[in-house]
Amino acid sequence: MRATTQLWVGICVTRAGGADMDVTEVRIFPVQEERLRAYVTITFDHCFVVRDLKVINGNNGLFVAMPSKKRKDGTYRDTAHPLDNKTRQMIESKVLSEYSKEIEKSK
Repeated sequence: MRATTQLWVGICVTRAGGADMDVTEVRIFPVQEERLRAYVTITFDHCFVVRDLKVINGNNGLFVAMPSKKRKDGTYRDTAHPLDNKTRQMIESKVLSEYSKEIEKSK
């Protein structure tokens, strides 16, 4: 059985045109694999869901991989991803923070 956590958060990133985008939910699904630590689902503005982000234990520590699809040539291509580093850093920071909280709860 997978443990999950839900949290309503108020992180904002400015979109083109000045509107704010909120990450309103982060759900963590821990797994016990060699490098893969968890699957993650995030929700933006209570209305747009991105599933299958991954928390990966890389050579330099944990990082968040965006959802991807394997192509015919064997390579992977992101199916959803931020267009700028500020947004990527915001998502990664929030996801890793929630992942840490989930792991602490399960100890």
